Parts: sequence; structure tokens; C-alpha cells
Amino acid sequence: MPNKHSFIPKPPIEPVHTGSSVPGPKKRGRKRTKKRYFTEDTDLAIKQYLASSNQDERDYIFSSRIHYPFYKLAENLIHTFKFYYTEVDDLEDLKHEVICFLLEKLDYFNPDKGTKAFSYFSIVGKNYLILYNNNNYKKKKQKVDLLAADEDAGVIHQLGRDQRKKDIKEFIDYYTEYVDKHIFTLFKKDKDRKVADAINILFKRRENLEIFNKKALYIYIREMTDVDTPVITKVTKKLKQLHKNLHYEYIDTGYVRI
Repeated sequence: MPNKHSFIPKPPIEPVHTGSSVPGPKKRGRKRTKKRYFTEDTDLAIKQYLASSNQDERDYIFSSRIHYPFYKLAENLIHTFKFYYTEVDDLEDLKHEVICFLLEKLDYFNPDKGTKAFSYFSIVGKNYLILYNNNNYKKKKQKVDLLAADEDAGVIHQLGRDQRKKDIKEFIDYYTEYVDKHIFTLFKKDKDRKVADAINILFKRRENLEIFNKKALYIYIREMTDVDTPVITKVTKKLKQLHKNLHYEYIDTGYVRI
């Protein structure tokens, strides 16, 4: 079987259409919005790609109908979030690396889960570029004068903080929904479920919570549930492991299977 990356072509050049040299009358009204690159056909092509077991057919679907949307998605992510700390001299090479990464993640996408392909691959591509950008920034930072790098560092760190806040919020929303749905499977005893539900409520109300001390939180949960501390500790430990496992899934796929 050929290497997945070997068949990926450079983005096609769109043909230039010639017409009459006499300009027509100007049309009034709203300007056209930019042409969409991630369309319904892209969604259909991804479904057909995933449904096929023939590698030649997959290669053709990808190169003819998926590559260009992935190329434009990579381009927009790079320029929108300014992921310019790279190991390559040409951003076209970085776009190619992003496309290769998205191709590797294609088989992880499940359209039956209800997640939109554009949303899924935007998150996956952005997470890849954040790690790539930050790693290269650290390398470059070691080679330049620290004073000269202060301004750029502030921009990168602020971008990273804003992105982390958004990702954390999205993941916690997935996490609380997962606990709600599977609480009877995760915890067989009524008192364990009562504690798990109380902790999950605290996660949901995290933005309005003014208690950050661990001991105070334990007391607060005990007052809510009327159970002993060892039970709270046991349930908390299990929820912590679940949090860890689901977070790995979120980082890898961009969402959590509920």
C-alpha cells in the first residue's frame, strides 16, 4: 500500500475564465460573500471516503474532493491564529503538514455522532498547530535575545491562554454531559451517585463558584450530600480518572463520545 502522504498533490490552480472585453452594467445590491470551500459535497465526500475499503478509491476521493477544503482550512487556521513559528521556510510546506495530519485523523471521525466535519477538523487542526507553534516558539526562543523576544512572547502566551480557556470550557461541557448520561453505570450505590451528582453540579456552576480551597469544597459537598468524607474521596478519585481519560480523547479527536 502506498504511503498516505505520497499522493497528496499541491493545491489545484483554478482556471481563469475569459469573456467579453466590454464590461457589462454594474449590478446593485449586496456584495457576494466569499465562496465556501467546505461544502455539503465535502461532507458527502468524507462519508464516502470512510465507507470505502478500496485504497485507490479513497485516494481519488481525497485528492479530488477533500484535499482542497483541507488546504483552505489549514491556510485559514494558520493566518487567523497567526501560527507563524515554523520549522519550514515556506508556509505552503506547513499547510502540507497540516493536511497530512488531518488525513491521518480522517478515520477517527464518525459522522454518525452528530459532529460536523468542519467543526471536528477545525478543532483537530487547531490543536495540532497550537502544539506545533508552541514547540517551535520554544526552540526559537532559545536562539534569540530574551529582551527582543518579550513582545512576541506576550502575544503567543496571550493567544495560548485564550485558546486554553475556550478548550477547557468546551471539554468540561462534554465531561459534565457524559457524567449525567452514564452516572448509573459509573456508580452502583445511591450515596456514590449522590456525591457524583453534587460534584458534577459544581462543575456546571464553576463560573459562579467562589470556593477554591480543597478542604472547603469537601465540606460543601458533604453538606450537600450528607455522606462521610471517605465516600467523597472515593467518588472524587474515580471522577478524576474519568476526567483524565476523557481529556485524552478530547485532545486526540476534538470531542468526547457521549
